[in-house]
Amino acid sequence: MATSTVPIPGIPAALHRAEKDLPFVVLQEGVDFQLLQVDVEGGLWVIRVRFQPGVTIQRHKHTGEVFAFTLKGSWKYLEYPQVNTAGSYLYEPAGSIHTLHVPGTNEEVTDVWFAIRGANLNLDADGNVESVLDAGFVLETYLAQCETGGHGRPEVIGA
Repeated sequence: MATSTVPIPGIPAALHRAEKDLPFVVLQEGVDFQLLQVDVEGGLWVIRVRFQPGVTIQRHKHTGEVFAFTLKGSWKYLEYPQVNTAGSYLYEPAGSIHTLHVPGTNEEVTDVWFAIRGANLNLDADGNVESVLDAGFVLETYLAQCETGGHGRPEVIGA
């Protein structure tokens, strides 16, 4: 059976981006990310993150849901015993608070896909909000890092 590559009138087309279309850029030391899709008004950001062994992400609270799929490596939340490994799926309800940690014993980069609704409220030791990461911030950061890295403005879905 032949398949058609011609869009059907009146039906929205699926959007595709190859890995090479969206460069990985630095988010923080030991953490590179690729912004796959963003909806600033809707508060959605979909990212792929590569963590170096030994990286810890600041304790934070989510204002919305998070969906994660681990492609390679392993990581965990310091507050919980479960370890996410390649092939594992994680759901986080709105309001969850945790500290993401990648074991220093990992021998490879840990590669994870996240779909995040709302914001990450980064917390200090007393639980006070120090900074906010949301769809708008992530989009601005990604585009600025792409420009700085000589990648121009990649065609992020929704941007």
